[in-house]
Amino acid sequence: MDGPQRIADAFANAKGRAALMPYLMGGFPTLGDSIRIGEAYVDGGADLIELGVPFSDPLADGPVIHAAGTEALRAGTTVAGVLTVCHTLSQRVPVVMMMYANLIFAKGPDAFVGELAGAGASGLIVPDMPLEEGDEVLAACDAAGVALVPLVAPTTPDERLARIGARARGFVYTVSVTGTTGERATLSATYGSVIARTKAHTNVPVALGFGIGSPEQAAQAAEAGADGVIIGSRLVRAAAEADDPAAAVRDLVKGFSAALAEPAPS
Repeated sequence: MDGPQRIADAFANAKGRAALMPYLMGGFPTLGDSIRIGEAYVDGGADLIELGVPFSDPLADGPVIHAAGTEALRAGTTVAGVLTVCHTLSQRVPVVMMMYANLIFAKGPDAFVGELAGAGASGLIVPDMPLEEGDEVLAACDAAGVALVPLVAPTTPDERLARIGARARGFVYTVSVTGTTGERATLSATYGSVIARTKAHTNVPVALGFGIGSPEQAAQAAEAGADGVIIGSRLVRAAAEADDPAAAVRDLVKGFSAALAEPAPS
């Protein structure tokens, strides 16, 4: 089964009203720890995992995820190391890799995406690669059976949404806010409209991310029509603060999973 089909099946067979996709920083606190944290995600109810590759100059990462990536780099984490994490976790759920464009183009899209596929990756997110510069990577992903997942934002106009949605693979990563990743006290006032606009312009599932830090917010996203909910900074922060990171995130993911399984409060 290729990556796009694994992703489609994960959304179709999600345990809750929306697929639950926790974010994992590869190599944080160590490679071994990140594998244990990822396994705890699955044990807690994750349907997919977004696996980040630490990068020295991130554009989309807020302070919590940026700090985790910096620590992972200081510990010697490499792309090859994160691919071993992917290989392990992909035996249980689809893994969608998140990385910056320099890492891909330094090796060449065909070679790099081939390595992703060999490690079992189902999808790829490249937050700093605009639509107009993605043809070569999209072709490499299609050839290797890896879904190239695009991002859209509240500021994305309908004409551009239509072009992005038409060539989306796997799902569309819908950013709930203008800004970087990080927990917010409430979801932005525009999250519902950006979900609805994105769904009107694509045939693949729509997942909402950035700023979802509580089970209640995850439930709100599902109630607004999101097919998937991506949780990042809240889980990375819990892993950073806990003596037993895997146990801490497992309990949190269980809470998010339970919220998605219950009707949203009226």
